[in-house]
Formats: sequence, structure tokens, C-alpha cells
Amino acid sequence: MKTTNVIRRLVAQALHIRQLTPDIENEINYELTRLGYISDVEYEALELLMSEMDAGRVRLIPSP
Repeated sequence: MKTTNVIRRLVAQALHIRQLTPDIENEINYELTRLGYISDVEYEALELLMSEMDAGRVRLIPSP
């Protein structure tokens, strides 16, 4: 899988299950740190995720 698709794939997974799990959140943060930047498309995917969370359609699962 292309590196540039990792964040989009993770966002798609969170949207699909309607949950931002600690594992998904950690992987997104890892990729952001590793890359040091994101493309416009990845930024838009993260904006969509935040919008869905704000609207209550995706819930944040706290760390255990």
C-alpha cells in the first residue's frame, strides 16, 4: 500500500465502524509524525472525520 494512502485508509476504517478507536488514533498520529506533513487529500479526510465526530456520527473510544 502506498504510504500516502495510510491516513485515508485509517480515516475510512473509522468512518466505516463509526468509531475512532485508540489503535486507529495512534496509527494516524504515528503517520503524521513520521511523514511530517500531509497532502491536501489526507487533510480533507481528517477534516471529514472531525466533522463526523462533531456531528455525533463517529464516536471517540477512550483508551482503557
